[in-house]
Amino acid sequence: MKWLSSAVFQDPQRAEKEKIRNLFEQYNAALLQDEGEVAAEYIDSRTLKYYSEALQKVIHADRATVESMGFLDKMMVLLIRHRASREEILSFDGRSLFIYAVDKGMAGKNSIPNNSLGRIKIVGDFARARALSRGRWTPIFYHFYKEDGTWKIDLTSVLAGGGLAFKKAVEKSGIEENEFLFMILEMITGQKPGPEI
Repeated sequence: MKWLSSAVFQDPQRAEKEKIRNLFEQYNAALLQDEGEVAAEYIDSRTLKYYSEALQKVIHADRATVESMGFLDKMMVLLIRHRASREEILSFDGRSLFIYAVDKGMAGKNSIPNNSLGRIKIVGDFARARALSRGRWTPIFYHFYKEDGTWKIDLTSVLAGGGLAFKKAVEKSGIEENEFLFMILEMITGQKPGPEI
């Protein structure tokens, strides 16, 4: 037993926590490089399900349905409709939609250099870590799940916090939500969106 380091006895989950930190860093590095195929290797089944459901909204949601969506879902639908051709949209599945979003720089990579993970807590095949921004606590928690023996990131765990942040930004801007959304779409794509989206 002498060959085991004392650190293992202090925190038997240390190796697993290190895997999660490495996963988080590799995922963020893929986002920064707009490498959708690489980033897709790090996301879990819940995230893929979210993108599959989002794709169905992109394809089928009418104006009233889009208007009733939460801010982030609405932004996803409008952004994909604005950025991708009809042929591209119809060729997607959940995974390829995620890859497209990352490849086109639509995955919110601007905040990545300031983001890190706080203390990681693991319970079985689930882990949770508070998101830090510039070393400060945020109200957002990242969730991770071990799937087929490998840790994956659950991006749906941060959507609620992101939605609240955007809602506050809309209120602070003093303009109507759709106008704010169209302004963001134009900033992201460099093209003014039309009402057809």
